[in-house]
Amino acid sequence: MKPVLLLLASLTFAGNAQALGLLDAYELARRNDPAWQAAGAAREAGLEQRAIGRAALLPTLSWGYSHSRNQSQVSQGSQRQDRDYRSHAATLSLQQPLLDFDALARWRQGDAQAHQAQAQWQGQQQALRVRVVRLYSNALLAARRTQLSRERKHALGERLALNRSLFEDGAGTRTDVLETEARLNLAVAEELEALDAQDVAARELQALLGQAPTQLQPLAEHIQLPALQPAAFEAWRQLASSRNPELLARRRGLDVAEQEVQRQRAGHLPKLSLFASNRQSQSDSESSYQQAFDTNTVGLQLNVPLFAGGGVSAATRQAASRLAQAQHELDGQALATFNNLRRHYNATRSGAARVRAYRLAAASAEAQLHATWRSQQGGERINLDVLDAEQQLYRARLELHEAQHGWLLASVELKAAAGVLGEDDMRQVASHFRE
Repeated sequence: MKPVLLLLASLTFAGNAQALGLLDAYELARRNDPAWQAAGAAREAGLEQRAIGRAALLPTLSWGYSHSRNQSQVSQGSQRQDRDYRSHAATLSLQQPLLDFDALARWRQGDAQAHQAQAQWQGQQQALRVRVVRLYSNALLAARRTQLSRERKHALGERLALNRSLFEDGAGTRTDVLETEARLNLAVAEELEALDAQDVAARELQALLGQAPTQLQPLAEHIQLPALQPAAFEAWRQLASSRNPELLARRRGLDVAEQEVQRQRAGHLPKLSLFASNRQSQSDSESSYQQAFDTNTVGLQLNVPLFAGGGVSAATRQAASRLAQAQHELDGQALATFNNLRRHYNATRSGAARVRAYRLAAASAEAQLHATWRSQQGGERINLDVLDAEQQLYRARLELHEAQHGWLLASVELKAAAGVLGEDDMRQVASHFRE
């Protein structure tokens, strides 16, 4: 248990150690997160599709060489001659497509694939920012739950000692002692549960950062709640329609599918290319025995497909079906994106109101606890009323922290769903955490 306790202790809020800020955690995640590193490699691979597609329109240059030993017997009438000779040939060839619909479709398809890879990488970048905020916030919130559970357990322990003292002096009842003992046992169980949750949250953050998290900067007690900008949902919908990376990637995927249809149709179309070659050979065949040739050739080559067993038609129909599939997937992605956008929009708007309400609720619960405690001393309330007031204060404080973290995460997810979560937004989010 000792390593676990050390790990959990690193997430407490006391002490003079340098706290790990949100931006520091973001930089660590960019350097160490395997998913982000994989996304970068996938982007680099996808960008090469542009060069691969363009290569089909550019000239190809090749050089070939052959060297062989030959043994033959030449008969002419009654005379026979044995030949044992070596031959060689070297050919330099250049070919340039002039009319090639397949190559044109490959070029356009490669460009669309490169744009798709870029959009997917941008989506992974925004997803990384959301994950950093979520796991950083989860670790802090789990530590806060543990702290509140510990404070409540300590308060119940003190109250139990008071109840026992009053009972021994004859001023209290056995019922008061049993009620407080029951609440204390529940508090101990809640603390253990909170410790387990804190351990899980700390290890998830550690997996993202690539190292054990040190002391974290907690969320400010009274974070600022700026008005949502833009305020109208339709403005956020337009942003998501034009900038959401997943939608952009799906649209590029649709372009890729369209060019695949054109590429398969090109199997029915002629190809025209320019070719040039230089061939140097010696004793290349029996007819050129002991002769050397240096031949330059320039010409046009036309290839007209006539029949391929129906394969071209089948491949074209298959590509058309996949194009329809890509269109339906794009429609489905748009619906899912706008639904998520609406959910995060509502959570951000209502979250700010919830934070303000829980602030008032926490203040009221604290005042109620003091009033109930004084009333009990005056004989107007009983021990159970005080315990209920303490429980209400604990829940109000916990719900306030949860509401603040929830509002912050909802605002980040809203911008990510709209495709506008950038570096400036990360700095703004980091300003809500304090040393």
